[in-house]
Amino acid sequence: MSENKVSFGLKNAYYSKYTISPTGEVTFLSPVPLPGAVELTTDPRGDLIEFYADDMLYYSASNNQGYDGTLTIANIPQSFAVDCLGEEFDEEDGLLHENADAKGSPFALLFEFDGDVKATRHVMYNCTANRPTVASSTKTNTAEPNTNELTFVSSPIVLDGVRRVKTKTTGSTSDAIYNNWYKNVFRKTGSGD
Repeated sequence: MSENKVSFGLKNAYYSKYTISPTGEVTFLSPVPLPGAVELTTDPRGDLIEFYADDMLYYSASNNQGYDGTLTIANIPQSFAVDCLGEEFDEEDGLLHENADAKGSPFALLFEFDGDVKATRHVMYNCTANRPTVASSTKTNTAEPNTNELTFVSSPIVLDGVRRVKTKTTGSTSDAIYNNWYKNVFRKTGSGD
């Protein structure tokens, strides 16, 4: 299969909470939709390591510590606020509480960029989100919908003995993996990985 020449668009954003057992085994829960994805930007974390000796650059290497990201979405779903931001839903009153001592939960972020041949699907395995900014503005003669910016850090996580940051599909990805991308968070199995 041929590779995409260009990519554009953003859709099918999902999140998947995970747990880590006392032995270090990571278990991802079923992915949950994050509807209304508008824009996603990620910036690499980790500086280029440079070591000088003998009056020259003697050694250099990258230091992959993941990404700093911003996901702009139409609205933060209540499920995400509870599952990942640590907000508390009061079923009796139907209220959503943000408590100062609440702790968020890590999650995998799944999404796709369309392409000229086929959409490329991505998963960032270990994300932690910050509370979003709360903002709105008055309506004028045109009503522009508000958006929410969700800032997050995507950092390495040990999955099956390998420090993973993210995985994405290619033109060679099997139909079985591609078609099931949003059913379960992809994990490499069967090759010592």
